[in-house]
Amino acid sequence: MARTTQIVDLPFINKVDQSAGHIRIQLIRLIREAVYEGQLHGGDVLPSSRVLAKMLGIARATVIEAYEQLLAEGILVSYAGKGTYISQSLTTTGMEQHSTSQNNTIPLSSSAVAYANILKEFKPLPAAPFAVSVPVNRTQPQDIWRKFGNRYRAKGAGMPSGYQDPQGVNQLREVIADYVRKSRSVQCDAEQIIITNGIQQALYICSQILFEHQDQVWVEDPAYRGTTASLQYSPHKIQMIHVPVDEEGIQVDQGIQLASRARAAFVTPSHQYPLGMPMSLARRHALLAWAKQQNAWIIEDDYDSEFRYSGQPFPALQGLDPERVIYLGTFSKVLFPSLRLGYAIVPKQLVAPFCGLRTLMERYLPTADQYVLAEFIRQGYLERHIRRIRNVYAEKRRQLIEIIHSTIPVEFAWLQPGDQGMHMVLWLANGINDIEIAKAALAQNIALKAVSTTFSADRQRSGLIIGLGDFDRQDMQQAIDTIKCLLLVACKS
Repeated sequence: MARTTQIVDLPFINKVDQSAGHIRIQLIRLIREAVYEGQLHGGDVLPSSRVLAKMLGIARATVIEAYEQLLAEGILVSYAGKGTYISQSLTTTGMEQHSTSQNNTIPLSSSAVAYANILKEFKPLPAAPFAVSVPVNRTQPQDIWRKFGNRYRAKGAGMPSGYQDPQGVNQLREVIADYVRKSRSVQCDAEQIIITNGIQQALYICSQILFEHQDQVWVEDPAYRGTTASLQYSPHKIQMIHVPVDEEGIQVDQGIQLASRARAAFVTPSHQYPLGMPMSLARRHALLAWAKQQNAWIIEDDYDSEFRYSGQPFPALQGLDPERVIYLGTFSKVLFPSLRLGYAIVPKQLVAPFCGLRTLMERYLPTADQYVLAEFIRQGYLERHIRRIRNVYAEKRRQLIEIIHSTIPVEFAWLQPGDQGMHMVLWLANGINDIEIAKAALAQNIALKAVSTTFSADRQRSGLIIGLGDFDRQDMQQAIDTIKCLLLVACKS
């Protein structure tokens, strides 16, 4: 029976914090931890519920409920007329094994290690110069978004309801179809649109549903890391073919030489990421001709298409071949990243597979913000917001170019030419490690991204992605002064 009939001391009981409430839950947790940590042993007898309640100054019923839960878990046993004990089944050996299992780390799989490293790569940067797509000051949505949100979440279609369509709210898909037809020359209807939680989810789904084992796929070199990461860690073991870009965009002839029978091409034709140039019309036709000949898909990430500072934005590639191009867009960058609403426009045969996979991932997106966004677009507020922030970014872009040209000597760094987008690329002199510069800048609350990580291993160049935002000119000047000092130190070392 019991190892001892003497009631044990319970020093850990002093950890009960009555001001925090939930005394029963606290008591259960403390006794459970004391057993697992070896403070209590099998056969130890606990104070009666009446005694323990008096010790703690709480209701006896609270202690009884805690004991009953621990009895149900098998941690305690109770004998009529004798008391409540720690279960003898919790032997010292068992506790040692439990303790050992807690201290010994189970080795991670190679996939787990890879995804942990991905998390480091995508760690968000602070809302400081020069974070990309972080709305501050005049680039934040005005009070109208808050008013819309209050109205549509409180009542009507946006209020809590049952299961929803994995394709997304129909009202939002209707206004998106109308919006992209007018603004991007996209050919589609609402039935071809799937609402996603951003570009990244859409890229991941494409990497899963479009390919067979070890298919070859073109990606731009350099390219958005979210694209290459999705392909790199696909269970299909996709072979990425890194196709160089030049001032006209992806070099289609190089792609054909490297892998003429690739199954798809991932491109950013409106504003190449990260270098910024649009794809020329000749390259667009060459890419579509290759895709038609090989019966291949084209995945178009319409990155930063809204922000061109001279002339009109370039039309989408999708409008030239709607049955072959998968068009991906997002509202997270033009409104605010935490919105997490984007969309994929796909040929009709891909709607079911696309929605099928997203159903396994998250069933469907929360709907309240979808209704808010639908009305925001329908009433013209999105277009007004884009016009306003385009002017802000154009102003800040001019200021930043002036500051960089007057502060950083060209032997240290120089800007990539371009007239659109929400960022610029600052190329660094040979021998300067852009990853180390970005780390050192972050330590001083300057948000930069290294360009080298977007290139294939044999074509890497050193540079920094400088995001535009409505930052104060003085703050931008101080940040560029700091970057200059970091570059000077790097050049001397």
